[in-house]
Amino acid sequence: MPPASPDFSSSVKLKYVKLGYQYVVDHFLTLLLVPVMVGILIEVVRLGPKEIVHLWNSLHFDLIQILCSSFFIIFVATVYFMSKPRCIYLVDYACYKPPVTCRVPFATFMEHSRLILSNNPKSVEFQMRILERSGLGEETCLPPAIHYIPPKPTMEASRGEAEVVIFSAMDSLFKKTGLKPKDIDILIVNCSLFSPTPSLSAMVINKYKLRSNIKSFNLSGMGCSAGLISIDLARDLLQVHPNSNAVVVSTEIITPNYYQGKERAMLLPNCLFRMGGAAILLSNRRSERRRAKYRLVHVVRTHKGADDKAYRCVFEEEDKEGKVGISLSKDLMAIAGEALKSNITTIGPLVLPGSEQLLFLLTLIGRKIFNPKWKPYIPDFKLAFEHFCIHAGGRAVIDELQKNLQLSAEHVEASRMTLHRFGNTSSSSLWYEMSYLEAKGMMKKGDRIWQIAFGSGFKCNSAVWKCNRTIKTPTDGPWEDCIHRYPVHIPEVVKL
Repeated sequence: MPPASPDFSSSVKLKYVKLGYQYVVDHFLTLLLVPVMVGILIEVVRLGPKEIVHLWNSLHFDLIQILCSSFFIIFVATVYFMSKPRCIYLVDYACYKPPVTCRVPFATFMEHSRLILSNNPKSVEFQMRILERSGLGEETCLPPAIHYIPPKPTMEASRGEAEVVIFSAMDSLFKKTGLKPKDIDILIVNCSLFSPTPSLSAMVINKYKLRSNIKSFNLSGMGCSAGLISIDLARDLLQVHPNSNAVVVSTEIITPNYYQGKERAMLLPNCLFRMGGAAILLSNRRSERRRAKYRLVHVVRTHKGADDKAYRCVFEEEDKEGKVGISLSKDLMAIAGEALKSNITTIGPLVLPGSEQLLFLLTLIGRKIFNPKWKPYIPDFKLAFEHFCIHAGGRAVIDELQKNLQLSAEHVEASRMTLHRFGNTSSSSLWYEMSYLEAKGMMKKGDRIWQIAFGSGFKCNSAVWKCNRTIKTPTDGPWEDCIHRYPVHIPEVVKL
């Protein structure tokens, strides 16, 4: 047998060649300017003191020239600092932790399904298969109204859930930050499927007696990516309102949206969605710079609503029996992939090092000119970020992003463990993931975090944060009593 050809892809030498290439491209200007500056310095050192004095005296300074130059420099500096966007800091955040009494083990969930859908065993079996492969654990929680047989999704119960989740998160935020209700200038509440009158933002204002001139917003119907939409709205408002604090509340109220029919596409959310919520304090005050945990770097939003399939892939509608539910299309993952592709095409040039952008460009040119069958180059986003917070929408979502972005198991650990412990908490899931990373002591000063969320419409939104200081392992939070048990092994199928 002829000798096997060496595996160049795993060669240590090739690894160092790649690292060298990345360093040269990323520091090209520095490597170019340093020799020039050294040459100038050597020439200056060669000149004697008399020659330097003679050179200085040969320069003629005119008073008008000096004044004009000074005025020009001051003008340029003023324009620069006036046009420079304000820094937006994430001071702190708090996640709601449901009580043990709301816990829904697999056995409880399946027993309720059998009793509620006693006339439709196929639907019960379908839910069991989904639950077995969902990636959820035994400690996820549903609101009290869903624990009844049959469930009691009343308006009173829905408001009760909203009050418990939102007020608990707000109280925790006030305790952690020392923020007083009167210091809140901007309030944004997002909840996709429960939109009562008065609004949830009005409910918060009434509870905490916020100021009458507060700028409040209530976002609904925007899906699981609404949390980052709220962050984007808060950023825009903080750019035009100096010295302000903004509180963002992200949640999803489960009570009125638990589907009791037998359509499989509508039964799927019952198996994945669970209680959760988060309150986030953002500020543009310079005084908050030292204690703030993170600084907002970028927000990139992608909307695919112009496409009919994308628009209807997550759709609230009635089934044949008139029961309302959320229908999830079979094309959901393909549509999410297209939305992600558009989003990373926009965010890539903002965050990727020059070496990755150059490789991507050369591959693109090669495919266009030489061979269209060339495999497209997937940029290495691990060079741009230390941490990834992928919306815990389901095991399939995390698997697909891990594959497409070529991430390791460690990079998606926070997302998988959040799905296992809390389920899909919709727009607040990203903050449970951030809390997991902090609880594990992973957040160091200068670390970059990429939050990715998907939502109905169809939307893919991204936020990039930079860690402002090394964060000590917190002694409270949603992971307080269980972080020592994580990470856990999650089997492909849990037999029920």
